Amino acid sequence: MNAIPAHLDHLVLATPDLAASVAEFARRTGVTPAPGGAHPGHGTRNHLVGLGGRAYLEIVGPDPDQPAPAGEQPFGVGRLPGPRVLTWAISPPDLDGTIAAARARGYDPGPAHPMSRRTPDGELLRWRLTGSEQAHPSGLVPFLIDWGGSRHPADSGLPVTPLLEVSATVPGPDEVRGPLAALGTGLDLAEGPVALRFTVDTPRGPVTFG
Repeated sequence: MNAIPAHLDHLVLATPDLAASVAEFARRTGVTPAPGGAHPGHGTRNHLVGLGGRAYLEIVGPDPDQPAPAGEQPFGVGRLPGPRVLTWAISPPDLDGTIAAARARGYDPGPAHPMSRRTPDGELLRWRLTGSEQAHPSGLVPFLIDWGGSRHPADSGLPVTPLLEVSATVPGPDEVRGPLAALGTGLDLAEGPVALRFTVDTPRGPVTFG
């Protein structure tokens, strides 16, 4: 299995305390994540780190400058006991075609719906992504994203910690391998408690997050 999944767009490190998790990432790696922006109406904001190529790490947590949303915050950040690598996203060349092909292979990633956020310099980014409600409850089956005409976050001059590998454990690896194959990607899987982890190269040497 390739150490980096095909079509990887980004990894999601969700946290109930965004400032603390950004500071911890900087302490461990020597690289400070860049402010990404707020998700209006969802009560969250993020910081970003490039992973090399067209991939990045999203550190996402509650936004103290927004009112609490009417529904659940993305990734349930307000309910998390601590930071956790929750899930990941792929960006296939043809989002709608990949959804249709996956359905034909027996896995429905759900429909794509629009989202947006404004960057600190005022640029509005728009994208479409599939929801997480159809994904495997482990979070190990990725959601799909298409940035359309927006500038990809990895192209915005982010600080970079090159990604070395992504791996996971789950009690039933075969239950995850099927949906992954249907989406045209893969993940280094082993049997064990549910966990998603990644390792990056940093000025302080390889560092693993999970």
